[in-house]
Amino acid sequence: MRALRSEDPETLGGYRLLARLGAGGMGTVYLARTADGALVAVKMIRAEHAADPAFRARFRREVRLATGLTARWVVPVTAADTEAREPWLATAFVPGPSLAEAVDGHGPLPAHTVVALGARLARALAEVHAAGMVHRDVKPGNILLTRDGPRLIDFGIAQGTGTTALTAPDAIIGTPGYLSPEQARAHESESGPPSDVFSLGCVLAYAATGRRPFGTGEAAAILYRTVHEEPDLTGLDRFLPPPVHAAVTGCLAKPPGHRPTAAELGEALEVMSSQTGRALGGTERAATRGDTPPHGPGDWLPPEVLRLVADRSARALNPPPRPSAPIAPGPSRPESVQRLPRRRVLAIGVAAVAASGTGAAVLLSRRDTTATAGSPRKVPTHTIGFHADLTGPQKSTGTAQERGVRLAVAIHNARADASFRLTLSTYDDRGETARAKDAARSLLARPAVRAVIGPTTAAAARAAGPLYAAARTPFVLVSVDADDAGLSTAALRRTLCTTRASGSERALPVIVYLTHVRSTRRTAVIEDRAAGETAWNISHYIAEAPPSEGTATIHPVAADTDDFRPAVTEALATDPQAIVHAGTSPSRAAACASALAAAGFTGPRMGFEPVMRPDFLTEAGDAAEGWMFEAPYTEPQSAGTKAATAFTTAYLKRYGRAPDRWAAEAYDAVGLIARTLGALGGGAEIEPGQVAERLFRTAHDGVAKPIRFTENPSHHLKQENASFLYQARGGQFLFLGRYDQVR
Repeated sequence: MRALRSEDPETLGGYRLLARLGAGGMGTVYLARTADGALVAVKMIRAEHAADPAFRARFRREVRLATGLTARWVVPVTAADTEAREPWLATAFVPGPSLAEAVDGHGPLPAHTVVALGARLARALAEVHAAGMVHRDVKPGNILLTRDGPRLIDFGIAQGTGTTALTAPDAIIGTPGYLSPEQARAHESESGPPSDVFSLGCVLAYAATGRRPFGTGEAAAILYRTVHEEPDLTGLDRFLPPPVHAAVTGCLAKPPGHRPTAAELGEALEVMSSQTGRALGGTERAATRGDTPPHGPGDWLPPEVLRLVADRSARALNPPPRPSAPIAPGPSRPESVQRLPRRRVLAIGVAAVAASGTGAAVLLSRRDTTATAGSPRKVPTHTIGFHADLTGPQKSTGTAQERGVRLAVAIHNARADASFRLTLSTYDDRGETARAKDAARSLLARPAVRAVIGPTTAAAARAAGPLYAAARTPFVLVSVDADDAGLSTAALRRTLCTTRASGSERALPVIVYLTHVRSTRRTAVIEDRAAGETAWNISHYIAEAPPSEGTATIHPVAADTDDFRPAVTEALATDPQAIVHAGTSPSRAAACASALAAAGFTGPRMGFEPVMRPDFLTEAGDAAEGWMFEAPYTEPQSAGTKAATAFTTAYLKRYGRAPDRWAAEAYDAVGLIARTLGALGGGAEIEPGQVAERLFRTAHDGVAKPIRFTENPSHHLKQENASFLYQARGGQFLFLGRYDQVR
């Protein structure tokens, strides 16, 4: 919500204007008050658009259709002037957050909330369809949450079911990710009421899991998956009772005729809503998600979302005063930068009714306020970009990091004392170099982005890194080894922040363990030359700084052989107390382990994280038992610290599973950025370049490890406490702890 400008009228259509709620290319949305004191949202269309006869025809038709809607869960149009030079319409004002804000900021909703949400929205759509309309853009941003229920907004692209569309015949109408297959194919004649039901199924899956069922990324890719692939409903069965799960999946049937009608869905979900408490009672699902059935009007929403509703209500009662003179833009913030980016706004009232972009939800920047005991205080919002492979070869790593990042954002925003809010803007590069560059350009085009977490693959980091560096925007690598990826260059060092242990230092934990725990004075290194420079670096690191200041010998294995027996025989001839395998192949490490076992060596045997794969355990068999490995990631569910336990509990509650590998490290990356923003004062004027400069001088005690950086220009992560040890035991890799704490 922003103050009125000098060029804004005092009144519009008899309404006294109070503040600007949003503005875009099509017009401006105002908060206004009626003669009897009621708050309304008024959308005024720009004259240049209204001069187009086709545009005005759409506006007239859809105002007429929307004015006839009286459903409880639909926000009505209360007045309009379709013939004015700058046409306008007024709607009831709804001071509630959008479903998108609630889920992005606070995580998936409890099952009873999802069921109630679905039942009420289905009823709303049933009445819309009965009135001869199709909404065609049912999505989280067009659903507002209030204390007594949801409100469906923005009929700007709605169409009468028996009318001819006033849009191009090949136009795709709606929002990718929530479109039906028939909409995605631009088959407008087939886009009837079943399309809205499909979109509602997508919305409910998103509300229950926090993920879009057809993924993220470029619109074309999302549309392709919508038409040709099944939705990703991973975890939905853990979060929803079987009947509700079945109802949601039924909405997502590809053939329109196989989906329930909105009326049928509403009736079914209303029955389930009354049973949801019993269905969840006493189950593990209820325990992990905190589900309890609603008991009062506001209990359909979880407490953190109810607080958002209160925040919005408080803000509406205290609009910013109109300045007495025009506000000049600051010298370093031109008008093009000051405009609110899409990800930093949320639908708070209801939108104007206008087709093909003429209608928009009433938008309110999340940065404005949170409620306090007295008058509302202004709280800025900062956006963190998340750049990852979410659907490509490394999607498991990307998804784990996304979960950690979303959890961190939600926990930060739930803090009553937070001096600023965080939002997340995600881009899926699918592990492709070209898309990685597109991801960087997309995130950098959003003025609200203060820093980026990712990319999650080395190739993507090499492609996108120079773009982030050129824009002086910090990017935090959680799982990518900057040294191994060739990213530790002077051109990137001002913005590249790596929070994982460097591969060039991976031998350090092995040396420390063998020195302080095993008192090893004679070490033999089996150097697997199939690992190239990585193996050479490990071998020579240990040779130059042997454990206990003793001796270390190197015994190479050629890349073109998988027979480790000669090297093992040679190594054992030196009477070593410990063996280190310097390599990256699980299968070749298994061959080394088998050769050592056959030779009868039972002393400490150590390796490195790339070997920690099921293939090593399977191929080595009993010979794998007791092997130890250095790894750059923690296992918080086994760490035993207070912070790790709290993180594990929150992760389990939100996602219904133990923390995934790299999730805690991604969670800590958000914490580091948030701490940096706090050190800069948290204000709305913070620029990415300031974050980049301050980031490396910020210390953060994370869930996984303490994060500190060297004071030299390289800004390397301090390695002393940044790695962990695991041991192969009983057919699995058991977490032992941070390497400096293992005894």
